[in-house]
Amino acid sequence: MYLFTSFVKAAGRKAVFASIAAAMMFTGSQASAVEIEVAYPYSHLFDVTYEKIMKDFSKKYPDIQVKFRATYEGYEDGTNTILRESVSNTLPDVTMQGLNRQAILVEKGIAKSLEPFIAKEADFARDGYHKAMLDLSTFNGAVYGLPFSVSLPVSYYNMDMMNKAGIKELPDSWDEVTGACKDLKAAGVKNPLFWGWNITGNWFLQAMMWSQGTPTIKDGKANFNGPEGLKALETMKMLFRECDMKNLSWKDALASFSSGDIAMMYWSTSALGAVERSQGDFTLKTNEFPGYNSAPLGLPAGGNAAMLVSTSKDPERLEAAWKFLKFITSGTGAAAVAETTGYMPPNKAANEIILADFYKNNPNKETAVRQLPLLRDWQAYPGDKGLAVTQVIDDALESIVVGDANDMKSLQQDLVDEVNELLP
Repeated sequence: MYLFTSFVKAAGRKAVFASIAAAMMFTGSQASAVEIEVAYPYSHLFDVTYEKIMKDFSKKYPDIQVKFRATYEGYEDGTNTILRESVSNTLPDVTMQGLNRQAILVEKGIAKSLEPFIAKEADFARDGYHKAMLDLSTFNGAVYGLPFSVSLPVSYYNMDMMNKAGIKELPDSWDEVTGACKDLKAAGVKNPLFWGWNITGNWFLQAMMWSQGTPTIKDGKANFNGPEGLKALETMKMLFRECDMKNLSWKDALASFSSGDIAMMYWSTSALGAVERSQGDFTLKTNEFPGYNSAPLGLPAGGNAAMLVSTSKDPERLEAAWKFLKFITSGTGAAAVAETTGYMPPNKAANEIILADFYKNNPNKETAVRQLPLLRDWQAYPGDKGLAVTQVIDDALESIVVGDANDMKSLQQDLVDEVNELLP
């Protein structure tokens, strides 16, 4: 039986406070400025976003000093860090957490309800915080986070390579993707595809399940033990093997595509801004995420939300944290997210007013918006071992990539058994 490693990789990370001095810092002009601390993930995606946002924030709130802690490597690292800091009593005031990692912080009493702050806001709904997006961060009837960015899986194509292979129509299905790989290899393309199996939170496994209208977790148990789960694994095997996909880290994959070495990349729309900023001399086109025999029936909503985790009892500091949290998720903040990344703003004021012509002028960023009707829940794995479940599934998918696993039915059974052992 194939054995999986079920541990969370946390070693090697430096203490957060040792990095604060080197982190970005935006200082108010007044000597009596209230200071708050903030932490967020993915510096390569969001550094430019926060730089843009803070220019406006500092003008509006010159009496609030914001210190950014060292960035989280990813969403799993961000959640692990907050869990550790809650024990050592070194929490920041605001943390940005993956939409699928909010529940555990609520369950453990680390995240604070935002309802007392919302109740004081006379124009909160008119500021663009509509119910559909707030639902992403609502638990037991209370709002615990304000969504900062929303993403969906999309396709990235190097059109120079596609044209070289004589591919006129972009693939709509995974069978067509493997067919395109054959054409690309015949045209001399050595690296035709990267498919994001190693994206955070097993997002692409969930994408393959939701594409068939099926959740990955149901009634607290693994729900990929049926034909949909087997089809997802078999499809991955087909893509990895027939496209000769290299086992690249996600950072190396994004860099390789941006430099023009990969023809087709399947990843989150979140990386579009970073890809465009480092893009080589080729024509880039994004398109909808392929399905099976038809378009996907659904796709998981990715992204992150701003959560208040401050342990301060100072009402001025808490109010300053709320002002920051609200500002970065307002129409102004949400517009900056769209302009600097590929994420979609979860704030309707940004979409309907500030960005009225933005997507017309940026068609590659409009692809994910066209897929919004497919939005489904990015499921969290329940219980204290949810992060370990993520690692177990990652190990299983990597075993397909590197060729260690060939019998998908056996792999499926082993995976289901181990995941269910970790779930409460």
